[in-house]
Amino acid sequence: MQMKRLAGLLLAGILSGCSVFQGTPQPPPPLNDTPQQIQRNQTQGLQRLGTISVIRRGSPDDSERAIYKKAVAAKADYYVILLIDETVVSGQWYAQAILYRK
Repeated sequence: MQMKRLAGLLLAGILSGCSVFQGTPQPPPPLNDTPQQIQRNQTQGLQRLGTISVIRRGSPDDSERAIYKKAVAAKADYYVILLIDETVVSGQWYAQAILYRK
């Protein structure tokens, strides 16, 4: 009986914890002359342009700058970085982002 009660409490705790990761929608920042990085909960009402990816040697910052440059070239207003991860080659970074337009 106690195991069932404990399992029920554990399940309720896990399910309520999932809502923490979703976040409430927020408006994106005002438009700028250059693309701005935003969070996923700020994308509501924006037009999705597509997904971009880069592979760069150096550091995670180098891959972020490469994503930014691709966003500028695509004339995006905003972008959301989905992933920055080191590849199996040491010092080589892979990044992926979604581009948005107002």
